[in-house]
Amino acid sequence: MNPTVPENRAVVVETLVVGPFATNCYIVGSSSTEQGMIIDPGAEAATILRTVRQLGLSISLIVITHAHIDHVGALRAVQEKTRARFALHEAEKGLMLAAPMRMLTALGLTPVKSPHKADRLLRDGDRIDVGDLSFGVLHTPGHSSGGISLSGHGVVFSGDTLFNSGIGRTDFPRCSHERLIESIHRKLMVLPDETVVYPGHGPPTTIGDERRDNPFLREYPC
Repeated sequence: MNPTVPENRAVVVETLVVGPFATNCYIVGSSSTEQGMIIDPGAEAATILRTVRQLGLSISLIVITHAHIDHVGALRAVQEKTRARFALHEAEKGLMLAAPMRMLTALGLTPVKSPHKADRLLRDGDRIDVGDLSFGVLHTPGHSSGGISLSGHGVVFSGDTLFNSGIGRTDFPRCSHERLIESIHRKLMVLPDETVVYPGHGPPTTIGDERRDNPFLREYPC
């Protein structure tokens, strides 16, 4: 059974699996204030926007966990419709879309419009406040130099750093397996076991389950 959000559903988390890379786009909001944010709008802007309307949320912020094309493909379209601000880690600001666009063309996939300039550049330890919700920014490089995770309210959005029984790939430029493992141990494995992990791809998990069972972490005990 997949884990669910604790704390009497004060935090609304809607997961959409979008695009050819099956990326998890998260719509996160407060059930009391109806304020929300979108994490990683990778594709299918119309689906994301329709879901926002169905949830009755007002989106004030879009956060990108890292600047790979499968996490930013619908960013510009969603931003223009919601008029939300856009935030990513400062180390990602120079990586937006140039190389990923060439990758899309090589794969025969439809190019996307470059997003607007980020409204906010994030650093490790920053706070993201949306209505009465607050999430901490954890710099978790390895899969990408400016990869981040967002932690708060009993959950963590881990981007492509930590998956259910897996970790992010590190065979792209600017990747580092050593940095990825260090990020997981120093920033994620220090969270409580019951913390629900919402990854960039695949089903949710918990910190405790990954601590016990993730085969990629066995070489580096937590």
